[in-house]
Amino acid sequence: MSRLPLHECAVRVHPADEVAVVKRLLEAGDRVVLEDGREVEVRGAVPPGHRFALVDLPAGRLVRQYGQPIGTSRGLRAGEPLTRANLADQVPVVREVPEDLENPPPDYVPERQRARFLGFRRPDGRVGTRNWVVVIPTSMCASHEAQQIALRAEMSGLWSRERYPNVDGVVALPHNKGCGCNDGSNLETLLRTLANYAAHPNTGAVLFLDLGCEKTNLNLMDAWLKHHGGLGWDKPVHWIGIQEAGGTVAAVQQGLEAVEAMLPEAGRARRSLVPASELVLGVKCGGSDGFSGISANPALGHAADLVVRQGGTVLITEVPEFCGAEHLLAARARDAETARRVYAMVDWYKDYAARWGTVLGENPSPGNQEGGLLNITIKSLGAIAKAGTTRVEGVTGYGEPPRGRGLHLMQGPGYDQESTPGLVAAGANIVVFTTGRGTTIGNAITPVVKLSSNTPTFERMRDDIDLNAGGILDGTATIPEVGEEVFRHVLEVTSGRVRARAEENQHREFQVWAEQAISL
Repeated sequence: MSRLPLHECAVRVHPADEVAVVKRLLEAGDRVVLEDGREVEVRGAVPPGHRFALVDLPAGRLVRQYGQPIGTSRGLRAGEPLTRANLADQVPVVREVPEDLENPPPDYVPERQRARFLGFRRPDGRVGTRNWVVVIPTSMCASHEAQQIALRAEMSGLWSRERYPNVDGVVALPHNKGCGCNDGSNLETLLRTLANYAAHPNTGAVLFLDLGCEKTNLNLMDAWLKHHGGLGWDKPVHWIGIQEAGGTVAAVQQGLEAVEAMLPEAGRARRSLVPASELVLGVKCGGSDGFSGISANPALGHAADLVVRQGGTVLITEVPEFCGAEHLLAARARDAETARRVYAMVDWYKDYAARWGTVLGENPSPGNQEGGLLNITIKSLGAIAKAGTTRVEGVTGYGEPPRGRGLHLMQGPGYDQESTPGLVAAGANIVVFTTGRGTTIGNAITPVVKLSSNTPTFERMRDDIDLNAGGILDGTATIPEVGEEVFRHVLEVTSGRVRARAEENQHREFQVWAEQAISL
């Protein structure tokens, strides 16, 4: 049995914490020397990412990590591993919003001192970090043909980097929605998401495709765009109906001809130096573990603070993973009204989940729990660290661009394949995605940079993960140092000098969140 100082084998995240997160496997009988010289004998095996009690915690007492309650003890002795059996999920909920709540604005970097990157400055003033020709099926009924057009355009050499060095490729947005859907929010969400991808500054040209008889047909999409400001600028656009064209073969051929005609115009776009205030950073996590909240997420949060201080925008979503930590976000709101909106978006999601017989406490996946995230409160307290420390400027709907810059919360699920596209539809021109267990997701039009919470996962999945925050656990790097590295890497990726691993692997995921099916 070993005898180790606490800092060598575990992390006490906050001085008030009564538990420590283990960095390496501890066995029963190992002795851990705390900062005050007191020794704690470990009473059972504690896997990496899990936690053990530093003091006796009688039944009914709140247990703290991150300086916040993470559950209620069912009776814990010092040295005992925390499990679902001895830690109840119940934590107190205090939602007081002072009427005079007001948080100061960020400490902005003077404009002349701000960082710059090479972006595509569009005629409407927005800045893209990529330049895609995008094939958008208005419903699932046209998704096959859209995929075929994009695939054949790239495989046939119609597009190539050599022919069009300023175009990143031809990509389709296949999805499973749009025909037989309900009116109301489902329909609105789909149209808004597709339209915002078409109008995105990363989209240089767009081909719309429908079958012809579905609810979300070309006529409805055209009407939606005209009512909501169009495509942002006069970008190349083409419309094809499969039934009108004569079927799949004819529609695909017409689509290829349309892409060929649009590529030269899209290729005339050029990168130029733009200030970092044009960054719209989406922050996400997936495949999280017990280390995510103490290494990768706070490091990304530091990078998010840098983006906001540069005058840029940060978007965070996964509202189920605000649950248990929403009071901390509300306390950071710019004013009382914004704080109430933070609570309202969480309450809306709780009601929404309940309508489908689901509770937010079921959010941590089996992989999350195996990695040490025993309940939603532990997961949420670590997850919101991605949003840094600046004030919350506002909240926005799924796939809906925020009004203004700074940190905004976006309504949306925790499911990666739907929440990441929501961030992009809301305007994200770069996404940084933290992972502890390892994940591979990308996006159809926006680069997704992966940040690992630990070194073993980074080394095992180097072809999928761009950066490593494991040095924070190893003691070879600090949170600010890794955050600065993330920020510098973001500038390289958005400038087109470096491609994200997900881009290299051609991960082009796209899906739309709709209320027809619950996904946490």
